[in-house]
Amino acid sequence: MKIVSRESLERIRKRLVKLYGERAPELLERLHMMIGRYGVGINVVPLTERWTEKDTLLITYADMVQCEDERPLVTLKRFLEKRLPGTFRTVHILPFSPWTSDDGFSVVDYRKVDSRYGEWQDIEALSQTFQTMFDLVLNHCSSESPWFQDFVQGIQPYNDYFITADPEEDHSKVVRPRPWPLLTKVRTREGEQHVWTTFSADQVDLNWQNPNVLFEFIDILFFYISKGMRIIRLDAVAFLWKQAGTSCIHLEETHEVVKLFRDLVNMVAPQTILLTETNVPHEENISYFGNRDEAHIVYQFSLPPLLLYSLLRGTCAELRQWATSLPPLEEGTTFLNFTASHDGIGVRPLHGLLAQEDLQWLVEEVQQRDGHVSIRRMADGSESPYELNITYASALSDKEDSAVGRQRFLCSQAVAMSMRGIPALYFHSLMGTENDLAGVEEHGHARAINRKKWNEQELEDLITQEDGNASKIFEAIRALLRRRANHPAFHPDAQQEILDIGDSVFAFVRVAKDSSQRVLCLFNVTAEAKPVVMETALSALNWNSETHQKLRNLTHGLFIDHEAECIPLSSYQYCWITTE
Repeated sequence: MKIVSRESLERIRKRLVKLYGERAPELLERLHMMIGRYGVGINVVPLTERWTEKDTLLITYADMVQCEDERPLVTLKRFLEKRLPGTFRTVHILPFSPWTSDDGFSVVDYRKVDSRYGEWQDIEALSQTFQTMFDLVLNHCSSESPWFQDFVQGIQPYNDYFITADPEEDHSKVVRPRPWPLLTKVRTREGEQHVWTTFSADQVDLNWQNPNVLFEFIDILFFYISKGMRIIRLDAVAFLWKQAGTSCIHLEETHEVVKLFRDLVNMVAPQTILLTETNVPHEENISYFGNRDEAHIVYQFSLPPLLLYSLLRGTCAELRQWATSLPPLEEGTTFLNFTASHDGIGVRPLHGLLAQEDLQWLVEEVQQRDGHVSIRRMADGSESPYELNITYASALSDKEDSAVGRQRFLCSQAVAMSMRGIPALYFHSLMGTENDLAGVEEHGHARAINRKKWNEQELEDLITQEDGNASKIFEAIRALLRRRANHPAFHPDAQQEILDIGDSVFAFVRVAKDSSQRVLCLFNVTAEAKPVVMETALSALNWNSETHQKLRNLTHGLFIDHEAECIPLSSYQYCWITTE
């Protein structure tokens, strides 16, 4: 039985009016008829708790771990259940539908699982053990998709699913995330036309001014929820709505679509979480929180490049200044903290945070470590770096001493696990994978450097090799994540107090929601030993000698002598200190 509140429908009606004007009444009726499709919206389970300190997320491709004569999704599930139980609560399965380019982000059919990976039953089986996160690639689809092929043939309703434009018109205001042409010429039944292609010629932008496109994706959303999805990632959502004469990024209508999706999940599946992917400068990025009516989670996009810069430069000054400036989070919103993903390390989020000469220095450091730099085209025709293509472990490597590089990398992961929000680790961060230069050569694009796929036995041998670099990283990260999950001070809603104790040690305190626990997080971002004055630590923890007898370092479980003059931190050492 469908039970939909009048308040919910009225809120959605207003959104539809803003987007589609006088068509809103018929669209609202159409939406009402969709409630209950795939069983979604019937017997709605009320929201209990959106997230806890146990929430952690693993980012992986469906075929990241492979075994001969077995569906990769089956292999992945076995590996995760064997090696990572109690470590990750959610698994982000990167696009698993049939695709033609961009390793999945050029979708052919949103409602199918690519046979190269497995079947829907494999996705559903994984959802029984882990919460799952799916991508909703909203901005574009493959040029080989049935939708676009019907557009080419002039078949309704798809003849208005895509955006055509006159190449002679002025498109100079349009923000370009890539250096390639904005428009792509195609031959259709109506003759030669130019279609909008923001990201590549194979990724054709969808026309969201056509409400049929909206309803296509509402149907896909409901379908995904029925398959066990907990978190929906709105890919490249900032570019969604196109309007002549504008930048075509972050338009009011785009935000209205995100709000509409938020209203929908609140109504039919309150446990579902909305995550927006907007790799842009920080203030633009956090605008997708809206007024607590858009995304539940946004990526902390400034963290990966800023943290990388800090650890390579040996100073946390810029990192501390940025962290101090972060606005307080409203209830029901949080960040996704990460250092690496399937994409490169975006540098647009450094805008206003690093001087141009410091950014150039970072680019050169990456290039010296065999990384690549991807560029985008500016409005004046010039080109600017937008992404560093390198594995995070290689970016922090030390050619003279692998142990130093490993410790520096682990320090970076500890920062992402500690800051307010939900930590997300890319599969390759689990064992500190180095650059896949052969993959770049084979696939012909820079992002392949960080997208190596593993044979299951090869991976098992790597992480079980005694005293191997990968096994040390794997065990250290697994131990940190498990310890973190047992402390309420790391709840996504727990407060964060940034401390200024100099430029060598990044420091902050996490405070549990009920104030029952304070954890002092310390990170030496230099290659030299750095002591932290004990008085500073005790003050940060609100030390009371009459009630607190011991200090414990949670990263290894050992007690600390509170009467010592300082807490010594070795090269790139990190620690979590609390009172007992």
